[in-house]
Amino acid sequence: QVHVVESGGGLVQPGGSLRLSCAASGSIFSINVMGWYRQAPGKQREWVATISSGGRINYIDSVKGRFTISRDNAKNTVYLQMNSLKPEDTAVYYCKVVGPQFDYWGQGTQVTVSS
Repeated sequence: QVHVVESGGGLVQPGGSLRLSCAASGSIFSINVMGWYRQAPGKQREWVATISSGGRINYIDSVKGRFTISRDNAKNTVYLQMNSLKPEDTAVYYCKVVGPQFDYWGQGTQVTVSS
């Protein structure tokens, strides 16, 4: 059994920062890619950022220069540092963990950017 748990969401003013964390635990022997996705109200879920086990990183254009993804392979944990937040970043943020023969999603954490 595998558990993927996100944390760190909340309410922040425009221009503020938040740091999301996602920890995977259970019967996981090899994680290839860890990533963050988000779903805003009334919109489809979209990919935000991913990081491979070797450290290859990709971001959606709208967050480049503002968000930073990192991971701790020993802890099966991925982070998303979000700076200069904008109201359009408001969404439920989901973590996804991908291995050779599996992929798991977390339950999501709400991020609200509002004054």
